[in-house]
Amino acid sequence: MWARGSLWPKVILFGDSITQSFDRGGWGAAIANRLVRKCDVLNRGLSGYNTKWALSVLPKIITQPANQETIAAVIVMFGANDSALKDINPVQHIPLTEYAENLKGVVQYLKSIDICEDKVIMVTPPPLDESAWEKECIAKGSKLNRYNSVTNQYAAACVKVAEECGIDVLDLCTLMQMKNQDFCSYLSDGLHLSEKGNTFLETHLWALLVKKTERLPMILPHWSNVDHLNPEASFPV
Repeated sequence: MWARGSLWPKVILFGDSITQSFDRGGWGAAIANRLVRKCDVLNRGLSGYNTKWALSVLPKIITQPANQETIAAVIVMFGANDSALKDINPVQHIPLTEYAENLKGVVQYLKSIDICEDKVIMVTPPPLDESAWEKECIAKGSKLNRYNSVTNQYAAACVKVAEECGIDVLDLCTLMQMKNQDFCSYLSDGLHLSEKGNTFLETHLWALLVKKTERLPMILPHWSNVDHLNPEASFPV
């Protein structure tokens, strides 16, 4: 079975720099590869953004689906910047309670444009390797501006919001720290994901995303099913 028409279903990745980057085997690129010929994977990662800014620009990024257009899933991943320390990085910092309300606002907006809860997946920020990130901060003339203990609080808030809203959530922060494992290898600079970290995220995310995309048919027939003598007949309008 294959799909007709020009409106390919979409999976939208909405987050900060951890979503934006396709470097080091970026998880978004891996998801796009899994869904080739089934839907378009749109990367809407915004480096440095927190949930306050994200909520403000969301209506410009994800609009009411057009006639017959299908949004298969929206992945929401924020928190790495919201959890910055207020006294050192007040520009990006968002208080914990406001962070939770902003995430709820994202879900409410998506519902208002007919993207229901079962199409949304939240992902928590990963844990923070303070030692490695402190070196990055010092190199930029700053002090350590995040703590792993604080990141864990924001991750827990994200999980709680997802549960309250009835949507799927990937608790990346907890998964990477299970059984007291050394999570530093999952991070390239203490904050952003390494190749191993990207693979870890993509593998666990796919277990949730496949349930939302597995019924999508292949777009246009496989080449072996094309009538080479009359190819137009293989592509009915």
